[in-house]
Amino acid sequence: MKKTVSILVLLFSVFVLAQNQENDSLKIKELKEVILIGKKANLYEKQSKSLGSIDEFLQQSLKVDMIKRGAYAWEPIINNMPSERTLVTIDGMRIFGACTDKMDPITSYVEVSNLEEATIVSGQEGGCFGNTIGGSIDLKRNKNTFGEKKWEFHLNSGFETNNKQKILGASVNYRDSLFYVDSDVMLRNAENYKAGNGNEVLFSQFSKANFSSTFGFRFSNNKSIETAIIYDKATNVGYPALPMDVSLAEAAIASIKYEYVPLNSKVKNWETKLYFNTIKHKMDDTTRPNVPIHMDMPGWSETFGYYSKVNFSKAKHHFLINLNSFYNKSIAEMTMYPSDPNENLMFMYTWPDVRTLYNGVFLEDEFVFNCHSSLKILTSFGSHINHVASQFGLESIQIFYPELKAEKSRILKSVASRYNHVKLGFEYGFGLAYGERAPSVSEGYGFYLFNSFDGYDNIGNPNLKNEKALEGSLSIGFKNDKFKINASASYFKIYDYIIAKTDVSLVPMTIGANGVRIYTALDYATLFNTDISAEIYLSNSFKWFSQATFAKGKDSENKNLPFISPLSYMSSLRFIKNQFNAEISVSGNASQINYNSEFGEDKTPSYAILNVSSGYKFKLGTNNFTTRIGGENLLDTYYSTYADWNNIPRVGRNIFINLNYSL
Repeated sequence: MKKTVSILVLLFSVFVLAQNQENDSLKIKELKEVILIGKKANLYEKQSKSLGSIDEFLQQSLKVDMIKRGAYAWEPIINNMPSERTLVTIDGMRIFGACTDKMDPITSYVEVSNLEEATIVSGQEGGCFGNTIGGSIDLKRNKNTFGEKKWEFHLNSGFETNNKQKILGASVNYRDSLFYVDSDVMLRNAENYKAGNGNEVLFSQFSKANFSSTFGFRFSNNKSIETAIIYDKATNVGYPALPMDVSLAEAAIASIKYEYVPLNSKVKNWETKLYFNTIKHKMDDTTRPNVPIHMDMPGWSETFGYYSKVNFSKAKHHFLINLNSFYNKSIAEMTMYPSDPNENLMFMYTWPDVRTLYNGVFLEDEFVFNCHSSLKILTSFGSHINHVASQFGLESIQIFYPELKAEKSRILKSVASRYNHVKLGFEYGFGLAYGERAPSVSEGYGFYLFNSFDGYDNIGNPNLKNEKALEGSLSIGFKNDKFKINASASYFKIYDYIIAKTDVSLVPMTIGANGVRIYTALDYATLFNTDISAEIYLSNSFKWFSQATFAKGKDSENKNLPFISPLSYMSSLRFIKNQFNAEISVSGNASQINYNSEFGEDKTPSYAILNVSSGYKFKLGTNNFTTRIGGENLLDTYYSTYADWNNIPRVGRNIFINLNYSL
C-alpha cells in the first residue's frame, strides 16, 4: 500500500498546462513542451543565439539535459534517463545511431535551419511512435505550406571566438497553390575550444555539413503528398572525453508522406509515412598520441519504417490511432592492429548484426467533460523481435550464454491516464502510467564495449527481462496577463532496472580496463524529478523568466543512480523594443553530492555563468537583415558539470556574432 501511495506523485508537464489557455475555455491539446526553434526568416525572434546547435536549444527544456563527451553531438537525457529509456524521432521517424559509444545521437543529424520546433513529452505519453519510459523528443522540420505564389531566399552566417567556429547556411523556398519546396544547407567548422582557465581542450574540433530538402504536391484541396530528404556528414570530430575520435559520421534520411484531410467529416486528419535511413559511423584513434594498440571501430545502422496516424472525433471524445513499424539492422566491428606487424590482426563484432523488427499500435482518447476539464487515456501494444544475423557474432555471445538462440521475441505494453483542469487562471493535472521497454542492442548483445567513464568493458545480456516502470506525476500552475508560474513533479519506480554490474571472474579485453561488467537487472530503482518556472511581464518591453530543477535517483540497494542532476537553475531578463532586443541571463548548478563513484562519478563543485546577447532587425529596400551578438560565460568561469564525461571542462568565454539575410 505504501508503494502504491508513493507512486501517486505523477507526471505531466508544467509547460503545456500553461500554454494557450484563454478565457477559461479548455482547448484540446497534448500535454507536451514545445521549444520553438523557428523558421528561417525569424530565427532571431526565438533564441538569444540564433545559430546555436540543436543541443543548445534542447537544454532550455526543464525535462532535458545533455551528456557531453566533447563540443559536438551531445546525448539528450529526458527526466534524467539516458537514451536507452527515451525516444527521439525526426518527424515521427525512428532512427538508430551506429556508434556503440553514443557519439551519434539522433539530434546530431539535423540543423536549426531545417527545424521548426522540438516537441518534448514526458513519460509514457511520449509513446506515440514506440515504447519509452522516460519520455520522447520529436524534432519537427520546417516545411512550407500551399498558398499564394512566393519565393524566399535566406542566408545565415556566424562566427564564435572561442573555438573559431565558422557557420554558413543558405536556403531557397518556393510555394504556390499546388506545389512547395524547401531546401537548405548548413556548414560548420570549429577548432579546439578553450576552457575557462584559457587552456586548450585538445581533440574538440569538428566539421559538419547538413543538407535538407522537402517537396510537397497537392492533388486536391484535401489530398497531398510530401517527400523529404536529409543528408548530414560530420568529419574530423574530436571527443576529448573519450579515447577515440570520429573520422566520419554520415546519415541519409528519406521519407514520403501521404496526407488526407477529409471535408465535413469526423476524421480530422490522416497521414501515412514511409521512411528509410542509413547511418555510417567510424571511430578511430590514429590522431591520438601514445596509443597502446591502434584500433578501428566502424558501425552501421539501417532502418526501414512506416506509420499511419489518424485523428478523429465523436461527441466529446477526441481519438488518435497510430500504427507504426520499423525494421532495423545494427552492426559494429572492432579491429585491433598490434604494434608488431608479424602478429595477426584481432577482429570482433561489438554489435553482432542485430536485426530488430517492431510492430505496434498506439491509441489515445481524450474525453472532454466540459470547458474546464478533460481526461486522456493512452495505451500501446507492440511486438519486438531481435534476431542475430551473424553466425560468428552469435557464437561470440554464446561464450557467455551457451543456450542462446538467434531470435528472441518480446511483447511491450503501456497504459497512461491524465486528468487536466483549468479554471480562472489556475491549472492542475495529475496522472498515472505503466510502461515497458526492451533492452537496447548494447544492453542485450554488446560485446566488450569499453566504457571510458567507469573504465570497464561491458557485455550484453540477451536474457534480460523487459524493464517495467510505474509512473506518477502532478502539476499545478497559475496564469494571467502579467504573470505565469508552473510547478511539476514526477516519480518513477522502475522494476527489473537494467544496469551493468562487475563480474570479477572475467578478464577485460581493453588494455588498462578496470574489469568486466555484464548487464543485469536490479529489483527496482526509483527516480524523482521536480521543476518550477516563473515568467513575469514587468512592462511591455521587459520580461523576466526563471526556472529550477532538482532530481534524485536511488537503486534497490539505496545507492545513487548515475547521471542524476543536482539542483540547477536559470534566470534571464529580456528587453524587446520595436526591432531591438537584448537579454542577460545567469545559469548554474549546485554541487553534485549525490554521486556514485562505482560508475566513475565524483563530486562536481557548484558554478554559475553569465551570458548576454542583443539583436536588431532592419531593412534595406526589400532586403531584411537581422544581427545578433552576444557573450557566453562572460566571466570565463572554469567549470565542469555532473553530465560532463570524465569531468571534461566546459567552454570558457565565447563571443558570437550571427548575421541573417532574407529576401
